[in-house]
Amino acid sequence: MNWSIIKLDRHHACQFIVFIFLLFGVDYKSFTWGNLYNMVIMGIDPGFAITGYGIVKYEGNKFSVIDYGAVTTAASMELPKRLLALSCRLEELIEKHKPDAVSIEELFFNKNIKTALTVGHGRGVAILVAAKSGVDVFEYTPLQVKQSVVGYGRAEKSQMQQMVKAILNLSSIPKPDDVADALAVAICHGHSYKMMSYR
Repeated sequence: MNWSIIKLDRHHACQFIVFIFLLFGVDYKSFTWGNLYNMVIMGIDPGFAITGYGIVKYEGNKFSVIDYGAVTTAASMELPKRLLALSCRLEELIEKHKPDAVSIEELFFNKNIKTALTVGHGRGVAILVAAKSGVDVFEYTPLQVKQSVVGYGRAEKSQMQQMVKAILNLSSIPKPDDVADALAVAICHGHSYKMMSYR
């Protein structure tokens, strides 16, 4: 058998190691995981007029910020051109930072149907760009993000933003809110990824 053709991503490598440890009765929780948790995560808070993005490095148990900002499109632009502009900018960011994973917030129920639909357009573009780039996409609800970042799923947005600032050791809360939300989604995936690897 040609073992050289077998390739494992970090998640499956962690699962394989846990399996081997369990097979031989080793306490895997005492193992120092080190560089197995060395990954770049791109978080996206989907939108239409404003799409927040945050790129962080998760190494060991620590997060560090690489880049963050917002992709904006003018209301005067036609819908196809706005979506194209969003697509091009996200492609540039993925090409530049080469994330190991893209995490994106799921849509929540919105009484304003028109707003929900326009946000859905932007979300679809973000997922498509990541998929075309060959990056795995992970989706999280707002409740999951707050639970992961703050420890309480019903936390106020301001509480979550303060935690993002503290976790990433930032001098101030990123603005606009979409950017802080995107960083929170990235942090959420880092925590969730580690839990998935233990299973």
